[in-house]
Amino acid sequence: MRTPRTDGRKRRWRQHKIDRREELVDGTLAAVRTRGGNAGMDEIAAEIGVSKTVLYRYFSDKNDLVNAAMQRFIEITLMPRVYGAISLDADEYQLVRSALAEYVGAVDEDPEVYRFIMGTGSGDPSSLADFERLFAEVVAAAITERGSERGIETEGVMLWSYVLVGGIQLATHWWTTHKTLPREEVIDYLTMMVWSAIEGMARAGGSRTKFAEQEHVLPPVPSDDQAV
Repeated sequence: MRTPRTDGRKRRWRQHKIDRREELVDGTLAAVRTRGGNAGMDEIAAEIGVSKTVLYRYFSDKNDLVNAAMQRFIEITLMPRVYGAISLDADEYQLVRSALAEYVGAVDEDPEVYRFIMGTGSGDPSSLADFERLFAEVVAAAITERGSERGIETEGVMLWSYVLVGGIQLATHWWTTHKTLPREEVIDYLTMMVWSAIEGMARAGGSRTKFAEQEHVLPPVPSDDQAV
């Protein structure tokens, strides 16, 4: 007779723990924005207004907290911006540039959080791998949809998507640690690389056979007048 009430209490307690853990993750992100990407557990707890014991009640260690923060940042910031850009009703070039601008912008506008989740070495690589997989699947879906409309073969779409996503992620990570280029120039160069790759695949109709049969010679560099 008591089992239903006991199960109900357990469910409510589990939900409470989930809700409280999410609150602490959001508090951690806010604390990192204030204290910096190298903030430790003591600083994060102090900024949130709880004891470190409370953090360890909901997170096994700092790795667990960093991993949860990474998942939250990807879920509420990074993916919505990238997905929104890829879903725009625009031509292919604008989709490429918009998606790159949103990705680079999300990282650049939240540098301390990015440094916390990516620069400490504490995060779970599987969370980053899940994001890269999701990002690659979104890119692959966009390429497949647009490519199919143009009669382009898309057998290699997942491979292309992982190459693009991996290159973008690694290049942006390098840029966040060096900042040798302004943000707009980074977007310009990434757009040039990604668009050139997509344009090249389209020129071969997505066929590796047709690509192999093409002449592979670098074109002459256009003069300033030709470039204009």
